[in-house]
Amino acid sequence: MATWEQVLLGIGAFILLFLFWPGVKVALERSKQVEKPDWQSALLPIGAVILFVILLILIVKS
Repeated sequence: MATWEQVLLGIGAFILLFLFWPGVKVALERSKQVEKPDWQSALLPIGAVILFVILLILIVKS
């Protein structure tokens, strides 16, 4: 990748970070106010993704 492409990619990443930062800040503050975090709803999709990746690796190896 050429240097100018890396610079443009860095600028694009900075712009995305700048655009999404207010929403991330609000989400972090809301998560601190939750009394009982619902970890099961977060762990289920993560587990599904892990199992899917393992399945893909097994398919490629065979």
